[in-house]
Amino acid sequence: MNNNNEIDTGRRRLLRWMAASPLFAALPREALAQEVTLAAPGEALDVFEFEAMAHRIVPPAHWGYLQSGVDDDRTLRANQQAFSRWQLKPRRLVDVSNMSLATQVLGTRMASPVFLCPIGSLGAMHPDGEVGAARAAKTRDQMQVLSTQASKSIEDATAARGAPLWFQLYTTNRFEAAVQMCRRAAATGTSVVTVTVDSPAGRNTETASRLRREDQRPCRACHTVNDRGNPTGGLSTKPMFAGLDTQGLGLTSASLTWDYVKRLKDATKMKIVLKGIEAGEDAALAVKAGADGILVSNHGGRALESGRGTIESLSEVVKGAGGRIPVMLDGGVRRGSDVFKALALGASAVGIGRPYVWGLASFGQQGVERVLEILNNELRLAMVGCGTRNVSEIKASSLIDTGRVRD
Repeated sequence: MNNNNEIDTGRRRLLRWMAASPLFAALPREALAQEVTLAAPGEALDVFEFEAMAHRIVPPAHWGYLQSGVDDDRTLRANQQAFSRWQLKPRRLVDVSNMSLATQVLGTRMASPVFLCPIGSLGAMHPDGEVGAARAAKTRDQMQVLSTQASKSIEDATAARGAPLWFQLYTTNRFEAAVQMCRRAAATGTSVVTVTVDSPAGRNTETASRLRREDQRPCRACHTVNDRGNPTGGLSTKPMFAGLDTQGLGLTSASLTWDYVKRLKDATKMKIVLKGIEAGEDAALAVKAGADGILVSNHGGRALESGRGTIESLSEVVKGAGGRIPVMLDGGVRRGSDVFKALALGASAVGIGRPYVWGLASFGQQGVERVLEILNNELRLAMVGCGTRNVSEIKASSLIDTGRVRD
């Protein structure tokens, strides 16, 4: 063994000791996880260890696509940090011998309120892509929302899960194209379409652009390229756009209004969830427009650099919805206690994005399964500690609002 390897091995041993030592309890767990190497998914103690593992495996350009927020990434960080505003209120001498995490949202039964959020191009993270995630969702009996930009077809993903998925729709700039994709999704048994409304006119993903500059691989390693070596193909390369005329077709539309919701409801029998609502006023308008549900989301911190975490928007959106339609949340969820806090503040279900993709990149299907296992176990322990035996018992009274966010 050379000196460099000896130093590296010693450093890893030191960091493992630090992770177990109360002297270093104040250090961020995600920082300590950077030196963890996993031989199998079952070795992971938390989702941050999968993040470190995935970072080593995924090429810089693809990693930037996954990890980037917009501008200075402040909103991306706020999503995670904002959960620290609320503390859990322990309750004692409650019989917690019979626990259930099961729930039902919009007619869909879930083994727990944790679901897999739509993230496009998962084939860039692992060859199995969305199909690997779907197999994990089947094993754990969790819901998966498939992206319009998925690298695998909705038919293949549905077959892998053995049950219908939910479908995330980018509206495009052509209503007829959106309707055709909804019909295709409905043909697989999909009953819910989540319509993304938070990205009408582009975004500034600096981190993604910066890491792309660091990637020395030729683009043709992953993409069809033109004679200058630049990626080409666009929407036509995605399975969901097969059979559609993609000439001049854009992914989103800057002219979108509330009328779109009414038009889509007339065109499909699927239930419509609006993904990207963050204001109470918009929640009330969503109900008025006929939406069947709301997903509080800022696109993982990659829509607007608002500096505000989604959990900070949840209460006002729940109030705006007025109990008339279910409200869900994604953004910054890294612990089962985060899921608990969102449920206590009124969410019906809670989505995870990057954490399950870290698991997918690291170990494929089994990595996703382990991420779900970790988060569900952490959620169960939070429920036990707060004396809540099922999801319906999780209320705002289980939380203490400190009024401040800790770094």
